[in-house]
Amino acid sequence: MANTSTHARPDEVLRWLLDGDPAIRWQVMHDLMDAPPENVATERARVATVGWGAQFLAQQRADGNWGDGEATPHWRSNVYTLLLLRHLGVDPANASVRAAIGRTRDQVTWGPEFGDAPFFAGEVEPCINGGTLALGGYFGEPNAPLAERLLREQLADGGWNCEAERGSVCSSFHSTICVLEGLLEYERATGATTAISEARARAHEYLLQRRLFRRVSNGEVIDAKWARFTFPSMWQYDVLRGLDYLRSAGVVPDERMAEAVGVVIERRQLDGRWLLDAPPRDSFADELEGGPGQASRWITLRALRVLKRYS
Repeated sequence: MANTSTHARPDEVLRWLLDGDPAIRWQVMHDLMDAPPENVATERARVATVGWGAQFLAQQRADGNWGDGEATPHWRSNVYTLLLLRHLGVDPANASVRAAIGRTRDQVTWGPEFGDAPFFAGEVEPCINGGTLALGGYFGEPNAPLAERLLREQLADGGWNCEAERGSVCSSFHSTICVLEGLLEYERATGATTAISEARARAHEYLLQRRLFRRVSNGEVIDAKWARFTFPSMWQYDVLRGLDYLRSAGVVPDERMAEAVGVVIERRQLDGRWLLDAPPRDSFADELEGGPGQASRWITLRALRVLKRYS
């Protein structure tokens, strides 16, 4: 646990954040500094042409896929590269981005195992389909049947679980956060509906009843690793991801968030930064920042905007 008695001045941390990639800078300007919209837009436009965003866009092959298709399955590399570009906040209207999404839409499928379904139609697992729905909404390819499928798959306790087809009746935080992010992005792209708003509200209550990391039955911590933060988030849940989603969704402060917010505060280091605790397996983290235990601009950005909203 970090010693939080004294910390570096906030402006020192902001300067450090602004010294990072354009993908970091534009989000710092927008989320933490309330910079003029035209300045934010100028910096955001650079994500597709400079740094990490340009790097990952350039790795798409002519057939629309990322990865080599052997060591890295297409479903993993396509989904998570595009999710990473969404995390970076690359402008969906950029010409290079539109070309990349066009190749994905027109050429990429889920393979014979899933009937060669087009990429934006999704496959079968809610966690993957939640991410795919988010991508469709963000990149201008919203898929109504996929959204409707996810609504039908919501469990009685308010969340989702990729094991439901195998008999599970209890939701998974991992699956639920992926679906929530997808429904929010889809709703932003197509407009709010009663069905989606109500489904999201039930899922918010699922998270809040459990204080974002405790069992509702006995109050025990579900998984201690959820108090350790990672980036990029793939299918894995942690407390910071949960809070950052609630912030993005405009969920009003709730006393049931307090303990989770306290976890974020405790993880802050004396220099005012947060560490990358451990990157997900098969992630792109080593290409973005230093390894585990190093100060992370991504974690720091996300933590500061959560605390701005909920602390």
